[in-house]
Amino acid sequence: MTTCPRCHQSVDPQAIACPFCRTTLKAHGHPGITLHQATGTEYLCETCTYHADDTCNYPQRPYAKECTLYHDQRQPFQPIRSSRPASFSLWFRRNLPQIAILGLIAVSF
Repeated sequence: MTTCPRCHQSVDPQAIACPFCRTTLKAHGHPGITLHQATGTEYLCETCTYHADDTCNYPQRPYAKECTLYHDQRQPFQPIRSSRPASFSLWFRRNLPQIAILGLIAVSF
């Protein structure tokens, strides 16, 4: 269970809004997009990895109180990994038209 940043009540991790105070917990009403919210008077950008390395393009930067891309720079960064491994056959199927055109060009010479 997670806690609401406003009323500090326990809420379901998939909840879009807090059932107690109606604070929005998920961005754009989508349960898969977490909406990070600052507590108190501090801004999220002060501790965000993307602000520190200057790759953030959020319009409210550096005064964002809510953000969907926030990553705490004190936490280890874990890149998103594909659910299935890349393979040659998958690459071949995705690039079949380009391979066919290259083959025709090679045969024409």
